Amino acid sequence: MSSDTDETLLELDDISVHYADESAIMEIVPDRVKARFDWEEQPVRAVDGVSLDVGENDVVALVGESGSGKTTLGKAAVGLEEVTDGEVRYRGTDFWELKKDGQIDATSFQQARKALQIVHQDPSAALNPYRTIMATLTDPLKRWYPDLTAVDRRERILSLFEECGLTPPREYEDRYPHELSGGEKQRVTLVRAMLAEPDLILADEPVSALDVSLRVELMDLMITLQQRFETSFLFVTHDLKHARYIAGKTGGRIAVMYLGEIVEIGPAEEVIRNPKHPYTQILKWATLPSHPDDAEKAIQASSPLRKRDIPDPVEPPSGCRFHTRCPKAREVCVDESPEQYSESGDSHKAACFREIPDHQYWQSEHLNEDGEIMIPE
Repeated sequence: MSSDTDETLLELDDISVHYADESAIMEIVPDRVKARFDWEEQPVRAVDGVSLDVGENDVVALVGESGSGKTTLGKAAVGLEEVTDGEVRYRGTDFWELKKDGQIDATSFQQARKALQIVHQDPSAALNPYRTIMATLTDPLKRWYPDLTAVDRRERILSLFEECGLTPPREYEDRYPHELSGGEKQRVTLVRAMLAEPDLILADEPVSALDVSLRVELMDLMITLQQRFETSFLFVTHDLKHARYIAGKTGGRIAVMYLGEIVEIGPAEEVIRNPKHPYTQILKWATLPSHPDDAEKAIQASSPLRKRDIPDPVEPPSGCRFHTRCPKAREVCVDESPEQYSESGDSHKAACFREIPDHQYWQSEHLNEDGEIMIPE
């Protein structure tokens, strides 16, 4: 899944991130009991076989339910989570090879880390409560730009305060995090990310902790910074409206994730106006319209989801992972896993058999509410 920009900045090639299942019940089971019953812990498949390219000055909004793997994918992209399989390539070089002994020197790894920054979901947890804002922001400058004088560091920070709407800037340098509002704290974390002059910023649910009135304001600021400094963004959100806003305003793409996989990706307005995957269609249905009359109709309408819980990522469903909840699932969806498909190389792709006109899906039997084949009477 490639970006439309001229130069590829980041390549995720068939990456997987699996965790050990450390649930409470497994923690209290003695090893001798596990051995007796041949009880092996299965990995949590947080991300499973995802490929994605991010170009220079590119924006990709990752959207999906909680537990879909979007944050894990984002952290793997910026080097905060080592992949189980596959490769993360920054400017053509495997990111984790930069760190290994005998490979490219450690300086290259540090430069890659500097170029890939993050804005966390909770700004309060991301800032040291015992240090002033200026002290917190000075440290990364000392690390990344050791030749800067104290005066130069201060001026650079104050300049970014101005860019990010923390005005007058000198009133913020000696404040502590508890003296700032939620929106001001998130602006400070944006300043910290921008100080490194990054190539890409992972914005992990950056507006979810803010009041509704501040969300658009902060997204507008991120759009302005992205365009002014030509910084790429991976924007993680569970809200399709937020994904549409930031990707649409920047000419970016929306990537829809479900249970560790990207099930649909394409230009923002195409994904919103013509969602191809049933999961994306349901996300759109679940996003209430802005007009009160339309919202009331949406609330009264029945959910298009089949009545099934979200599957366990430790043991994801066979075939298409969405088939247990999909209202359009057929017998073939249980056994075969669809790959990304688009007509004539279109940049709007979906992992759904319904997109392939001559696929055996169309001759396959429908599944009923219980996931069983519907046999005609």
